[in-house]
Amino acid sequence: MSIEIVREYLAQFGRDKDIMEFETSSATVELAAQAVGVEAARITKTLAFKEGDSCILIGVAGDAKVDNKKFKAEFGYKAKMLTAEETLALTGHAVGGVCSFGVPENVRSFVDVSLKRFETVFPACGSSNSAIELTCDDIFTLTKSEKWVDVCKDWE
Repeated sequence: MSIEIVREYLAQFGRDKDIMEFETSSATVELAAQAVGVEAARITKTLAFKEGDSCILIGVAGDAKVDNKKFKAEFGYKAKMLTAEETLALTGHAVGGVCSFGVPENVRSFVDVSLKRFETVFPACGSSNSAIELTCDDIFTLTKSEKWVDVCKDWE
């Protein structure tokens, strides 16, 4: 199960006990916000995009949308989101629980500046009923992000 992979991954940082599991689904931004008890913007959506034979993952604020022009300027190619099947195959996580924790080494991770306006944010932890509260520094470090990017719109 994907959440167990995430739990093992976060254990190396002493953060495995911080994973919250809910009785209800947290598979969408709205459901996660209800489960956690915060505004939807503080939920981190982890978006998966095709990159060659692999993918990149970008953690973005719950109220942000990818700006195709910004994405292309940053990465040099047109944004193409993975299908649900590709997401599971390439990241090990199913849609609704996608996160940048415990993913294969060839999967590159980034975080979007739309998250920086919050003291803490809530990404999923590999299942459709989990989350963890992290500072922006924590999410950058724990996801092994390469850098902060500015590829979103509609959140300012």
